[in-house]
Amino acid sequence: MEKNKSHPDYILIGITSILLILGILIIASVSAFLSHEKFGNAFYFLRHQILFGVIPGLVLGFLAYKIRLDLVKKWAPLLLLMNLTLSAMVFLPKIGATFGGATRWLAIGPVIFQPSEFLKLTFILYLASWLERRTLQQKYGRGIAEKKIGQTLIVFLFIIGVVSLLLIFQPHISTLAIIILVAGIMYFLSGTPLWHSILIILIGAGGILSLIKLAPYRMRRWTVFLNPEADPLGMGYQIKQALIAVGSGGIFGLGLGMSRQKFGFLPQSMSDSIFAIFSEETGFLGCLILIFLFLIFLWRGFKIAKDSKNIFSQLLALGITSWIILQAFINIGAMISILPLSGIPLPFISYGGSALVTELIGVGILLNISRRRE
Repeated sequence: MEKNKSHPDYILIGITSILLILGILIIASVSAFLSHEKFGNAFYFLRHQILFGVIPGLVLGFLAYKIRLDLVKKWAPLLLLMNLTLSAMVFLPKIGATFGGATRWLAIGPVIFQPSEFLKLTFILYLASWLERRTLQQKYGRGIAEKKIGQTLIVFLFIIGVVSLLLIFQPHISTLAIIILVAGIMYFLSGTPLWHSILIILIGAGGILSLIKLAPYRMRRWTVFLNPEADPLGMGYQIKQALIAVGSGGIFGLGLGMSRQKFGFLPQSMSDSIFAIFSEETGFLGCLILIFLFLIFLWRGFKIAKDSKNIFSQLLALGITSWIILQAFINIGAMISILPLSGIPLPFISYGGSALVTELIGVGILLNISRRRE
């Protein structure tokens, strides 16, 4: 029987709360100029983030904290199927929305959301449930044969393939890369043969490289990463402005609200590039604190997984933690030019309701796991 602990992981609650507050503060700083310029209201984007990101995220995160984990496992296939259906609906006329050449959004009345953000979480839920079932079958003598183990790999690759097709046509390769990375980590940690993981890495890397070569703008990102001067007024411009923002912060930063790069110099300053603005306003010290917060999040997430005796809970905690930390690492790495630009938001900080809601639901599930034991 599953029993409740006396309390959830308070450290994780504290870390998430601090990250959320930092996100609200930096969005308030960055969005004031953009909101006033576009809508004549300095609080438009901040209000939108709170109404469509923070509030629904906290409500759904609390529900995810309270729900029974066996129900989550039972509903995981249905949730993934629903999410895949919504992801396919973005291609339908009238309700599918296209911005910047990408068809990733659904517009239902006044509500616009991005199904691919929720796909990260629902895929992790399904994969944890599916891998637990496969692991138990092998443990109790059903499917120990190499043939059955091989079937596990084939089914895994088929599931990844279905998700990949939907994201490739949107296109949303950065989200696909995150899903493949997290799926590979979960698959490896579920006790499958090592050669499976090596094969998955090779197939995934080959697929991503092929997609990069097929799309000129993706190839240009790698070219600009290696040589920013190759596109000084395009992607190279964003990298240069991001580095200027990071360097301008010095040790202690210019102060909240004092960024100069947010005044139209740095593209995507509220979403992909928000770490650069954060760095400019809080300095090297602020960046260290932010990175330290994510490292504590990593520690608590893995500890929650380690303390759980349930395979589903272990894999779920590992998947959610890996997803959040990988996104943070990739986003920050792109802003300091150790990784190519990817379009991946900084968890809890970047502007975007769909991403924030999904992340807070993920934290709610982590807290749910942390208060339970066998």
